[in-house]
Amino acid sequence: MISNCVINLSTYKAAVFAETFRVLRPGGRIGVSDVVADDTLTTDQRAERGDYVGCIARTQSFAEYRAGLEAGGFTDIEITPAHSVADGMHSPIIRATKLTTATGPAVTASEAKSAAACGCQG
Repeated sequence: MISNCVINLSTYKAAVFAETFRVLRPGGRIGVSDVVADDTLTTDQRAERGDYVGCIARTQSFAEYRAGLEAGGFTDIEITPAHSVADGMHSPIIRATKLTTATGPAVTASEAKSAAACGCQG
């Protein structure tokens, strides 16, 4: 699953991470390009650096992003800054994995069939 700077636009990031985890099969991986703030910046300081359209106003810090992925069930989380987009704001490459389990697929057969029909496989 790949995302390009859209998770920041969500007002409920926990649901985004949980749903992403749900649709991935065990061993599935995500790759995200987003905007992440230094852990030292306050919410107000983040908002000063950009706007909603600029993909910055709802930016999470590195720690918040990692915590959100962990809470969603992901492991092997890597958040690697690629370049600076504003003072204290970075565009990192984010990677994470859904653990492989011995208990079978993470989705039911009907969910897998629906995902295949729409081209939404994880």
